[in-house]
Amino acid sequence: MKKYVAECIGTAVLVLLGCGTAMLVGCDAAQGGGYVLTALAFGLVIVGMAYCVGNVSGCHINPAVSLGVLLTGGMSAKDFVGYVISQIVGALIGSGLLALIFSLGGVTDMTGGFGSNGLAGVGGSAAAGLVVEIVLTFIFVMVILGVTDSKAGHGSFGGLVIGLSLTLVHILGIGLTGTSVNPARSIGPAIVAAISGNGAPLGQLWVFIVGPLVGAALAALIHKGIMKVK
Repeated sequence: MKKYVAECIGTAVLVLLGCGTAMLVGCDAAQGGGYVLTALAFGLVIVGMAYCVGNVSGCHINPAVSLGVLLTGGMSAKDFVGYVISQIVGALIGSGLLALIFSLGGVTDMTGGFGSNGLAGVGGSAAAGLVVEIVLTFIFVMVILGVTDSKAGHGSFGGLVIGLSLTLVHILGIGLTGTSVNPARSIGPAIVAAISGNGAPLGQLWVFIVGPLVGAALAALIHKGIMKVK
């Protein structure tokens, strides 16, 4: 149970600080600073949470990461289900806190949808969005699996490397899909935005669930079959 609580807290913090930053600074290509600040927010949360809850749960705080770990034999199916449920609950809590803060404080949401993902940057194309999410998640999960491989000997710098990698994929992906690479991170804001009448249609949400999961599965396949340290 401690692992599930840790995953819930970590995911709530990720959504609160990552999506919260996006809501404040916006993600307009003409104002590239918003991209960098949002990317850094997501990456720095991973760094902080890795050293906060990493020893408890491994700090997946992402169903795609948990799937990669499952497929490479790093966790049981039972734990996988528990992790995913905890991560989604955490994302809903984080999004709910944002809705509360922004509504009570009268703060403007620059993204117009609680930091939820969308397809505007790829011309509304679900196929293009799917490719973006598959590729970016593949890169991110490959880094995680490589860094956390006990035989690789990367020591205590794993959290920093993973956080910087998440920052990197966000810098490219924000202008395209808002960067999910994390189904829970997409589900929480999308549901809260839908309840409030803002954000992208829920009909687009499947792209940000399927894409990251496919990317993670491919990363696990490559890592286990080809890249795994002997």
